[in-house]
Parts: sequence; structure tokens; C-alpha cells
Amino acid sequence: MSATAAAREPSTSQLLEALADERPEGADHDRIGLEEIVQRFGRRGFGVLTLIATLPAFLPLPAGAGAVSGPLVALMGLQMMLGLRRPWLPGRLRRHGIPRQRIRRFSARIGPWLRRIERLVRPRAEGLTRHLACHVLNGLMLLLLGILIALPIPLTNYPLGLLILLCAVALIERDGVLLALCWLATLAVAGFLGLAGGGALAWARTILG
Repeated sequence: MSATAAAREPSTSQLLEALADERPEGADHDRIGLEEIVQRFGRRGFGVLTLIATLPAFLPLPAGAGAVSGPLVALMGLQMMLGLRRPWLPGRLRRHGIPRQRIRRFSARIGPWLRRIERLVRPRAEGLTRHLACHVLNGLMLLLLGILIALPIPLTNYPLGLLILLCAVALIERDGVLLALCWLATLAVAGFLGLAGGGALAWARTILG
């Protein structure tokens, strides 16, 4: 697809607003099903579902952000690692619906920031978003981020949610440069958390003798 054609596609913020506000005939007007998202967005579904998965990080739920976001992000990453070009959801997740009111709140909260980001992103270095090897590596990144955000590590839900959000934007907008930056950030975060965890473990061993 050419850059001109891509430019005519809805931006990330426009996709989010459409999910929140549309009233498709014959559908549940109060909820949107994950299966509807998969069928509607096709190959962009990985990015859109990853975007939706960050919702709990910005609108905290009783179960906690990681418990909700982590498994879905990890599932998207695993499928990309297996070379799937369109998301697949198991029956229970496929039937799961998200209240449109919650998506409206999500859109209202992050929409202004998304529009600022969209001024900087565009389809570029698209091989990093399309080539099979890069698709697999991007899946590995999402799998790692999904595992990290699912861990009960204090004060990490929001920054990891923001990083996953940027990954989703890069996938939707086909911005390979932003994806490369996300890779660097993911490696830095994983390294930092690994060092911090190792230090905390050593400290605990010292205290406990």
C-alpha cells in the first residue's frame, strides 16, 4: 500500500473515536465485541487490539491493569511471533464485549496526547512493520511487554501502558522508526527491571541472612 493510500486511512485517534461513537445496525450499541474489532480492522487488528489492551492502565479497573492488559498483549505478541497476519481470539475472548462508555472515557483521556503523537508519526521504514522477520520480532516485544505489565511490580503499570500504547500506534500507523524506538525502550525497561529485581533479591538475602 502506498503512503498516499495509507494517509487516507483513519488515524489512531480517529479509530478510537469511531469505536466509541459508532452505532452499527444490528449490533449492541452499548458494547463493542473484540470479534467485531478483529473482523473490521483485519491486519491492523493487532495494533487496534493492543491499543484497547492499554485501556486499564489509564482507566484503572478493580482487577488491576496488568491482570487485564498483560494476557491480551502477550496473546497478540505470541500470535505475531507465530507469523499470523490477523489476530485470532479464543471463543471466550471473541464473545467478550467492552462498554463503549469506557472507550469514550479512554478516548477523552488519551485522545489529545494521541493527536500530538500523530503529528510526528507517518508510514516510514515500513519493512519494520511488514517483513515477516520484523513481524516476529515485534511480536516478541509485545510478548515481553505483556509479561512485564502482568507482573505485580509497583509503579510500572502507567509507564509500561504508555510504551505498549506507542507500540500500538506504530503498528496502526506503520511507522517503523517509532517501532525501532519502542524496541530500544523495551530493552532498556527490561534491563532496568532485571537489575532492580536482582538488587532487591540480593538485599533481601542479606537482610534474611
